[in-house]
Amino acid sequence: MTPGASGPATDLVIRPFDAVADEAAVLELLQASMGWVPDDLTRDFFRWKHQENAFGRSAAWVAEADGRLAGFRTFLRWEWDVDGVTMPAVRAVDTATHPDFQGRGIFSKLTLHALDAMEAEGVAFVFNTPNEKSRPGYLKMGWQVVARLPLWARPRGLLALPKLAGAAVPAEKMSIPTTTGEAAADVFADTGAVARLLGSVAAADGASTHRTPDFLRWRYGFGPLHYRVALAGGRIEDGLVVYRLRRRGRAVEATVCDLLVPGAAARPHAMLRRVVRASGADYAVRLAGNGPRAGWLPVPGQGPTFVFRHLTRSEPPARWALALGDIELF
Repeated sequence: MTPGASGPATDLVIRPFDAVADEAAVLELLQASMGWVPDDLTRDFFRWKHQENAFGRSAAWVAEADGRLAGFRTFLRWEWDVDGVTMPAVRAVDTATHPDFQGRGIFSKLTLHALDAMEAEGVAFVFNTPNEKSRPGYLKMGWQVVARLPLWARPRGLLALPKLAGAAVPAEKMSIPTTTGEAAADVFADTGAVARLLGSVAAADGASTHRTPDFLRWRYGFGPLHYRVALAGGRIEDGLVVYRLRRRGRAVEATVCDLLVPGAAARPHAMLRRVVRASGADYAVRLAGNGPRAGWLPVPGQGPTFVFRHLTRSEPPARWALALGDIELF
């Protein structure tokens, strides 16, 4: 079949992605179909996300048609603590179909092939936060909407309120470099102190990411993303906030990704207030429920839609304890 011809790709072959042999071609495909920038940062980001993940290498497949790479589909490994049990899960992330093969069902074929393979492997469920355009396709393949995750914001002051009101546009993916706080990579390199902090954090009221020192070191350790940490005191064990700065329209936003406090010993109000004031951001934003409410405002009509697809687990957990670090960026 020639490029641009209509109808299905009759000789479609789906096989596992080979991180060595297929990387260059897949990056070219992502550039052609999604506008990824062909540079070293994109390659390093791809490797960090899919090969260096503390939960394991991503589950990924490619589709070949007419002797060419026609599609790519990958699922990021994740682990959730649900009712005292750690469950293997995946997040549906990067997917691409070459422009010459669009409209031939390659996305659906790759996805359904992957679901069968991951169910056989014992993965409990798939989760993701699709946008308005892609969500209907997921719902047709068995995904269900769990919730629209509400956002809360804390402006730096009255003068920042107009920027918060005008920030109903997508935020930039990459971070703004800053020297505020501590470099997350340096903080989470102290795995002993991080383990002691995690051991003192109260159990979450709902399904939560299985946080380990290795996970946190990976999740917030990619240098170009410029994750920062505000410490509650002089030690990691006293509690911390993970955040990063990014532009959203004319505003500078502090994205609060994780709040880890040792029971009632830390002061989350003061920690979060310090992020807003010290970072220079116009406002901070976080998910509702991931921290105290006082001083924070709901952001109407904003927030990602969280969806679930069963594999070996038939129903989504009744409650979720989510932070932006669980869902932002990917």
